[in-house]
Amino acid sequence: QVQLVESGGGLVQLGGSLNLFCVASGRTFTNHAIGWFCQAPGQEREFVAAINWGGGSTAYADSVKGRFTISRDNPKNTVYLQMNSLKPEDTAVYYCALDWSRSEATVLRYEYDYWGQGTQVTVSS
Repeated sequence: QVQLVESGGGLVQLGGSLNLFCVASGRTFTNHAIGWFCQAPGQEREFVAAINWGGGSTAYADSVKGRFTISRDNPKNTVYLQMNSLKPEDTAVYYCALDWSRSEATVLRYEYDYWGQGTQVTVSS
């Protein structure tokens, strides 16, 4: 089993920044891809960013390219999502997820096996 815990969310103004953290415990996460997803009220959970096992390959949703950066520190079992130039439409609960079966990043929600409980991000205008 893998447990994922997100933190770093909060309330920020338009144009502000937040850095989200996803800390894994339990079985090692070093060899596995990690993704970030978000879900706004009444909306489907959607892909935000993903990173491969070593951090050398990343993928982003078009809506966050150039504003968000995903990175990981394997010795610390931590994945980060640096969020800059935040907009009200970024408001959502953000979840990290681990894909146990592959080491390369995927944008497909159903490929991910373990999920955290989420952290709320609210951007005010």
